[in-house]
Amino acid sequence: MSDKKLFLLDGHALVYRAHFAFINRPLINSKGINTSAITGFTRTLWDIMRKQKPSHLAVAFDPKGDTFRHRDFPAYKANREAQPEDIQVALPYVKQILEGFNIPTIVVDDYEADDVIGTLSKQAEREGFTVYMVTPDKDYAQLVSDNIYMYKPSRQGNGIDILGVPEILEKWDIANVSQVIDVLGLQGDSVDNIPGIPGIGAKTAVKLLKLYGSVEGLLANTDKLKGKQKEKVIEYAEQGLLSKKLATISLDVPIQFNAQTYKIENFDRDKLSKIFKELEFRTLAQQIFGEHTDTQSTQGDLFSSNATVPSAGKANAPAKYNVVSKNINNVAHEYLLVDTLAGMQTLADSLLQQELVSFDTETTSIDAHQAELVGLAWSYKSNEAYYVPVPSDHEQMLEIVEIFRPILEHNTIIKVGQNIKYDMNIMKWCGVDIRGPLYDTMISHYLSEPDLRHKLDYLAEAYLSYKMVPITDIIGKGKKQLTMRDVEVDKVVEYAGEDADVTLQIKDQLDELLTENKLSDLYWDLEAPLIPVLSAMEYEGVRINPDFLNNYSKELGKLIKEQEDKIYEAAGSAFNIGSPKQVGQILFDRLEIPYKGKKTSTGQYSTSVDKLQELAKDHPIVADILNYRKYSKLKSTYVDALPKLINPRTGRVHSSYNQARAATGRLSSENPNLQNIPIRDDAGREIRKAFEARDADHILLAADYSQIELRLIAEISKDEAMLAAFIEGNDFHRATAAKVYDVPYEEVTPMQRRNAKTVNFSITYGAGATNLSQQLDISRQEAKELIEQYFVQFAGLKQYMDDTVEYARKNGYVSTLLGRRRNLRDINSRNGMIRSNAERMAINTPIQGTAADMIKVAMINVHKALREQKLKSKMILQVHDELVFDVYRPELEQVKALVNDLMKNAMPELKVPIIVEMDTGDNWLEAH
Repeated sequence: MSDKKLFLLDGHALVYRAHFAFINRPLINSKGINTSAITGFTRTLWDIMRKQKPSHLAVAFDPKGDTFRHRDFPAYKANREAQPEDIQVALPYVKQILEGFNIPTIVVDDYEADDVIGTLSKQAEREGFTVYMVTPDKDYAQLVSDNIYMYKPSRQGNGIDILGVPEILEKWDIANVSQVIDVLGLQGDSVDNIPGIPGIGAKTAVKLLKLYGSVEGLLANTDKLKGKQKEKVIEYAEQGLLSKKLATISLDVPIQFNAQTYKIENFDRDKLSKIFKELEFRTLAQQIFGEHTDTQSTQGDLFSSNATVPSAGKANAPAKYNVVSKNINNVAHEYLLVDTLAGMQTLADSLLQQELVSFDTETTSIDAHQAELVGLAWSYKSNEAYYVPVPSDHEQMLEIVEIFRPILEHNTIIKVGQNIKYDMNIMKWCGVDIRGPLYDTMISHYLSEPDLRHKLDYLAEAYLSYKMVPITDIIGKGKKQLTMRDVEVDKVVEYAGEDADVTLQIKDQLDELLTENKLSDLYWDLEAPLIPVLSAMEYEGVRINPDFLNNYSKELGKLIKEQEDKIYEAAGSAFNIGSPKQVGQILFDRLEIPYKGKKTSTGQYSTSVDKLQELAKDHPIVADILNYRKYSKLKSTYVDALPKLINPRTGRVHSSYNQARAATGRLSSENPNLQNIPIRDDAGREIRKAFEARDADHILLAADYSQIELRLIAEISKDEAMLAAFIEGNDFHRATAAKVYDVPYEEVTPMQRRNAKTVNFSITYGAGATNLSQQLDISRQEAKELIEQYFVQFAGLKQYMDDTVEYARKNGYVSTLLGRRRNLRDINSRNGMIRSNAERMAINTPIQGTAADMIKVAMINVHKALREQKLKSKMILQVHDELVFDVYRPELEQVKALVNDLMKNAMPELKVPIIVEMDTGDNWLEAH
């Protein structure tokens, strides 16, 4: 293979791909710019330069306006969505970054990027180059030759695909590469609005080409065709030829390959640094600048075919890249070590005089329930902080902690912290219960900007233009990573002091944001009081029975083996059931189960749960594969994993609740993720048996809001029919069915009720006719009529949905009943898919967010009541709309009454009746 390696990148295709790869969790910087496309494109570019070491490289972009294909077919690409606004913003940055890398960009009027790349590829091949066309676009397959390859960048960790002639022939099931154009001409391309010949899909196209070789060959042999297919081919012959022409990549673009123009050169460090700072690229910039040395000799051949890219930290490596200019080395500060008992007492006396102090702990672990306290950091004045180290000896540590107990347990001094719940849990293990007002900078920022990041280093850069010392600079990383206990105290003083100081400085700016967005009441009345509640729940933990889980693991192992044997027997041989590719080949090639829909981006059959569920009722092997997957996931993700999470200190599992993650306001949890503990089928529900009451003197009580989101939909929309159904105490799904199907309430069939239930939960969250038809297994027309009838009966709901979307369009956000906001930056996008997603969020957020707010209010009130009444019972779990309590048996009736009252009346001003369902048991399954 030639050492002359030319990489040609399809700029628009890669930018689009990167943008939509992050569509559900976009990368937004502090200026509100969506950097997903820019980040993804730059990572792809850098990976190619670093790993593939091309000798030559260029990027082609589509021109503005129409191309020569529109003259042949004006409707070419007519059904494409408008370009997302975020991509319009991204493209100039992408081109600036390419300028910084000294990589040429190519745009030729009247020709698309694939035409440019096709022409250059063939020219470069003739000059002895090995060419790699970097693109996710399947059309490029027609250009592949012995020296021209398709290079498909990795996606979601799947690795890159480099496709040569053998791979293209196998993937497309064709005899020669040129037939790619014929396949596209026959089947058409909905993305580019190439019509093809109706009734001919990918499989049929391949079969016809095996017989007749090309579109022209097929048209010359129409007498050999039969029935409808013959009629269609004859009727749409000209359309087929036109489609083939439209799908053919032009190799006659007026451009000439010049090797010198595309040769890799040194990048412009200053230009790239300026762009990366503006975009707030941290990790990516450090990777690029850290791996690129300043020495001219290395720069000269860094990307040559035999160069070795130096790694960060080696000799000659430049100073670390900073997004902002301020840091601990150039900002005047005074961070003092306080390591005498007398000095500690003096500090404590000073802290007691303050109205507000910033507080942080240094520990040996991120697990608050196993970590040891290493030191306490304090700050009450900008650029000043104090660090108090504590020894590993438990008694000596407690002696020091005792000095600071009066501050931590003071009822009026405001404690400022970043993720202060962690510090509360640490101090609980030291016998201190932090009290008084809590100002958590992470949660404060989350309320104002729920879709952004909330880590302290990000906040420091965004609001203080300050680069913090990374923790890895202190403790290292990998196998040689230290704990904070092992680090020289002088280094810890600077690091810990900076944490406390920066947190204090950020507080005022975040306060302004809360005020500006009218969120101060929500913070102080709801989120701040919830912090100690969650801390208490995490500290209590829940008892897990490892013996039950070990036995259940064996049972699941047997079920997995049974499913495996049945699958192998039906398939006729053993294969890797865990491989989607092999499953697709067995089902759709060997067993010839009809496959509907598109293949995946890698050309494989989709074997997603949704796809397999469509087929399971008609094909037993598919149902067995779904069961195999279910049992395997239950075993690995939950049954085998949960015993490993039992804390050796307590013998209990202590889940961590995330208060600043879900944009709707819902709590999430991790280690374990309680929200994902299965409940829908018997095998999954069995896991809940492992969650047990504390001991024989306790019993679990589960209290669950009944249909809370539907009730809140009725409340928020003010729909009279919905409100009436709940107020009258009717079965809401039956009442819905009676209205939609126009039958008496008493005569609603079970099927009608099931359909109504699906409609209730689907339509109100934006599901359209296609989605509903799939869920109910009915035609799209039937689903469309069902939706229309639903909105006739619930006109108030439809009005609410329309009004909410309109409000979001005008104001850029929506709110819950308690004022929680969610910003919807794409609500006015010209791109229909992106805009529709924002519209669904607009409708969902007030409902889901109000439900989240409601259970938080209930948690605060219940926790307070349990403490005020000095009850032994504890609240230990929160999952969606359910609270679980470890109840001291003599207190059961008292706790049930208390929980029922406080959950029902969490928002007493609601018109819709709130119902709380409760049950008890020795384990969670019995109580649920």
